[in-house]
Parts: sequence; C-alpha cells; structure tokens
Amino acid sequence: MAAKSFDLIVIGAGPGGYVAAIRGAQLGLKVAVVERENLGGICLNWGCIPTKALLRSAEVFHLMHRAKDFGLAADKIDYDLAAVVKRSRGVAKQMEGGVKHLLKKNKVEVFMGEASIPAKGKVSVKTDKGGEELTAKNIVLATGARARELPGLEADGKRVWTYRHALQPVHDPKKLLVIGSGAIGIEFASFYNTLGADTTVVEVMDRVLPVEDEEISKFAKKAFEKQGMTIMQKATVKKLDRAEDKVTAHIERDGKVEKLEFDTVISAVGIVGNTEGLGLEELGVKVDRTHVVTDEYCRTGVDGLFAIGDIAGAPWLAHKASHEGVMVAELIAGQKPHPVKPESIAGCTYCHPQVASVGLTEARAKEQGYDIKVGRFPFIGNGKAVALGEPEGLVKTIFDAKTGELLGAHMVGAEVTELIQGYVVGRQLETTEEDLMNTVFPHPTLSEMMHESVLDAFDRVIHM
Repeated sequence: MAAKSFDLIVIGAGPGGYVAAIRGAQLGLKVAVVERENLGGICLNWGCIPTKALLRSAEVFHLMHRAKDFGLAADKIDYDLAAVVKRSRGVAKQMEGGVKHLLKKNKVEVFMGEASIPAKGKVSVKTDKGGEELTAKNIVLATGARARELPGLEADGKRVWTYRHALQPVHDPKKLLVIGSGAIGIEFASFYNTLGADTTVVEVMDRVLPVEDEEISKFAKKAFEKQGMTIMQKATVKKLDRAEDKVTAHIERDGKVEKLEFDTVISAVGIVGNTEGLGLEELGVKVDRTHVVTDEYCRTGVDGLFAIGDIAGAPWLAHKASHEGVMVAELIAGQKPHPVKPESIAGCTYCHPQVASVGLTEARAKEQGYDIKVGRFPFIGNGKAVALGEPEGLVKTIFDAKTGELLGAHMVGAEVTELIQGYVVGRQLETTEEDLMNTVFPHPTLSEMMHESVLDAFDRVIHM
C-alpha cells in the first residue's frame, strides 16, 4: 500500500490541531489531520464548551430564584438535570459539526484513528478498516491531555467522577466533594452547588484558585462560602472508601484526619499529557513529566516535528493551543510569526462569580523586582453592575511605577471573562497608564471599572 503524502500532518483535532490544519491549508499546504475520538477535541466535546452550557443553565436557575429582586415573580422553580445535560451535549455536537465543516471547506483530509510516528516524517494510523500510512516533511503533535488520576482516588464513573462523568452525570449529586479548586474543579463545584448540592471543595494549596492573584482568590472564596460551599484549604484527600450509595473521604488537615461522607466525588487534580503510544522516545523527543519539551516556536528538537497545546505544557488553555497552531503553520509555510508569549495569555474561570486575569499577580511582580502601583475598583461603584443586580466584584490592575507598563490585571465578578480582553489588547499594544487613562470608556458599562481601576493606581479615581 502506497503511503499518502502531505506537506503537513496534524495529530489531534482539538483547538490546537484543527486550527493548525486550517491555517496550513489557507497558506497552500496539503494537510491531513488524524483524530482518534472527536473533531474539536476535549475543548469542544468534553471541556470548555459543554461546561459553559451547563453553567449557563445554572446561572439562569440562580437568577430565577432572584426574580423578586427584579420586581418579577417565578413560582415552583425547578430543574431537570437530564434536560440540562441534553442541551449541553447538543451544543457540543453543533460545535463538532462546525469543525467538520471548516476542515472540509479548507480541503483538509481527515483520518479517524490512532496515530503513531514509526519514523521521522511518517505517521501510521490505525482505523476501524485497518490502517493508513501517511508521510509529511512536517508533523504537529496536538494530542492534548487527560485528567490526572491519583492513586486511590481513581474515578469509577459511579460515585467517583472525572470531568467527563460530571458532564454526563449518572445521578444528581446531593452531597458533593470536589478535589482540586483550579478552573475545572471550581466550575463543577459552582454548577452543582447552584443546583442545590451540599458542596465541599478540598484544595491542597493555601487558597482556592491558586494560580490567581491572592486578593482575587480571597474575594472568590468569600463569595463561594456565602453561596453555601465548604472550602477546605491546605487539605488532602488521603483515601476514599467506596460503597454502593456513598463514598467516605479521609481528609487530612493540620495533621488531623477526619472522615466525611459524600454521595459523589469529582476529582479535578490537574492533567497529564497524551504522550503514550506515539513513538516519541524512539524519535528522541524529550518528555518531561508527561509534557513534550519545546522551544518558543513549539519545535521539539527533532527536525520537522512540533508540539502545541496541552501536550506542550502550561498554560493549559484552548486559546493558547490555537495561537500556537497558527504560529507553527505559518512557520512551516515559510513565514516569520511571533512566538506566543504565555504571560500575555488570559485565564478565565466561569464559576459564579467569574474570575479572569492576565499577566503578573501582585506577588509575582514584587518577586521580579518591580516597583509597582496597584489600582482597585469595586463593582458596587459601577452603575451598570448595580443595575444588573451584580454589585459584588473587583477589578485590580498592577503597573510598573517607573514606565507605566500594565504588568497584570485581575478581576472577579459578573462578565469579567468578557472584560479581560480589553487589558489583553492593551498589553499586546504595549499601552501605558496614560493611554488607558485617556481612553474614553462607554457609559453605562461594566468596562468603566477597568478605567477607574487604572485611575486608582495613579490616585486619580473618580467614583470611589
């Protein structure tokens, strides 16, 4: 069987892989994509998109309970978990169909199956019908990652879940333990807590959302506790005793172990890269703690082999993978793209309240020796936030006192995942505090708080 020849083969069709394939095709390359499960990868099918659909249902449910605050009446408020999940799966299916259409439109050939790289420039694909042999001068690894499973805390799909089980629950959790308070853990905690589950979050670090600015973490924790969550920090789940209808968790904190009973456990303790079965060791690819080591242009050190997205390490974000995909495709096509800078990538968490950030935290800026100016503005001082009935939140900005460079921005509150992009653009354009202060923000909008936070950093705040 003659091998099919391409200019570029992409292994994995998640937000890194399918974007790399489309950009390559746009630039005139003959491109193939190999995917073993779903076009769109985890993000579209089992991550970013379906979770946002679930969280939107929870948000509407939460607002229904607040109808009276808005001069409205709503009786017999209830939810149908199966219908909520069905809507979420429908959204994911629609997005997967969109990716299929885009790949077809750009004449990218799709192979559904398991890929391995037997030699440089060669890809073998195991399919339902047998196999395919492909060759290309350039190969992009975009195989993503999966949930990390800790010994003794492994998911069984019945009482102990990963994010995948949590997206298609076999029962409605009433007493829930979430292990890990990163974005995935806290989003599921937020969803099920809003639907009425008695929710406990256990975090090994000294605060929830540990990658965020400390002030934002504290604000979010207070909001979660107000909503009825139990937050256990500096705590570890040592083991789980599983029964038919419950799980007993042994939780260690301050040297003491207590046993608590739950009907459901969600484990969200990080991810591991999908590096197995590809033949990477034989090719001489360096793998460090399940992630492929690359340079700033995603090159692996093996000629013509690149790695993008989650498999190439932090930050584990879909938008980072997509931009790396574009960069690599342009590099292969002979262009001179800029490398993706991790510190300029925003992180968004869609819990209630939302959390979003870009750049350095206050602590990190000080560690790096910056003389800083910090500005803050609370949601309560913003007319739009009060009118929306969302007066709880904070916008925080951090500047280099010497140059006026925006070092970091951190937010908690309604719609901050949409607002953060303003600061991301500002950092990309290398704006100073003066540029931001002279920008006219429309009124009444939540974005005015971004302006006020900058003004506050330089003692010019108006509405506080």
